[in-house]
Amino acid sequence: MDIPSASRITQDVLDELSKVIVGQQRALEEMTIAMLSGGHVLLEGVPGTGKTLMARTLAALTGASFKRIQFTPDLMPSDILGVNVYNTATGDFAFRPGPIFADIVLGDEINRAPAKTQSAMLEAMQEQQASIDGVVHELSNVFTVFATQNPVEFEGTYPLPEAELDRFMMKVRVAYPPEEMEASILDNYHAGFDDKDLASADIRQVMDIESMRDLRRVVRGLHIERDVRRYITAIVRSTRTVPQVAMGASPRSGVMLMHAAKAKAVLLGREFVTPDDVKQIALPVLRHRILLHPEVEVEGRTTDDCLNQLLASIEVPR
Repeated sequence: MDIPSASRITQDVLDELSKVIVGQQRALEEMTIAMLSGGHVLLEGVPGTGKTLMARTLAALTGASFKRIQFTPDLMPSDILGVNVYNTATGDFAFRPGPIFADIVLGDEINRAPAKTQSAMLEAMQEQQASIDGVVHELSNVFTVFATQNPVEFEGTYPLPEAELDRFMMKVRVAYPPEEMEASILDNYHAGFDDKDLASADIRQVMDIESMRDLRRVVRGLHIERDVRRYITAIVRSTRTVPQVAMGASPRSGVMLMHAAKAKAVLLGREFVTPDDVKQIALPVLRHRILLHPEVEVEGRTTDDCLNQLLASIEVPR
C-alpha cells in the first residue's frame, strides 16, 4: 500500500464516521490517527456526547471484531481476561477467553474499577498478550483499546494508575458540539437514524483487518527527518523542567508522539513528517502524561495551558 492509497482510505473512514457522529470532527480525527498508529485511546467527556458510539462505528467501518467491557467496582480481572474452566467429561481445563480477546475493545467508564482490575489491562495494552494461570495467550495483532471516562463525576471512581495512563497513546477530549451541529443531531434522528442500528446511517465498511495492518506498516515506515525527531525529544524533555509540572512525560511519550505525527502526515497524504504535524498532535498525546503541582491546578491552569506555553517556547526546526 502506498501513501496516496493510505490517505484515501483514512479520509474515507473519517467521512463515514461523520455520517454517524456529528460535531466531533477533531475527536474523530485524533481517534483515527491513533488507530493508524496502533495506539490506544482514552476518551474523556460528559455522558451523552457519543464516546461509545464513536468506538462502535469505527469497529464497524474496519470490519474489526468488537467487545465492550462495562467497568464497575466489583469487576474482577478474570471478567476481562477469561478463565480456565474444568471440563468434567475430559478431566481437563479449557480456557474460556474474556472480552479482551477482540480486535477493538471498549472499556466503558474505565475509572470505575479498582486498581486490581485495572492491572489486568497493563500487559494486554503494552504487549498484546494476556497471562492466565501462567499461560500466555496472544491477543489480536490489531488489538486496540478505546476507554471512556467522565471528567466531572468522582463518586464511585478510582484514579487511573500512571502506568496505565502512559499506555494510552492519546487522551481525546469529547466536548459538546456547536449549536448548529447539535441541531442537526435531532434532524438525523427525526429522519430515521437509530444509534442502536448503524445500518440506519447508511455507512459502508471501508477496510478489513488486513488493510488495517497494511496502513499501520505504512505509518511506521514513513520518513521523519532527524531534526524533527530531535524536536520531539526537546518537547518531551521540556515537560520535565517546566516549574508548574510535578511529573513530566516519559520516554515512551516521544515514541508515541512520533508515531502519531507519522499517522497525521499519512492522513494528509504526505510522505514525510513536518514540525507542524508534531505540534498539532502533541496535546492529545501528552496531556495525560504530565502532572501539575496542586497549587497550579488551584489557580485554574490546565495541562493543555502548560503544554501550549511549552510548545510556544521551543524552537521549531526549519
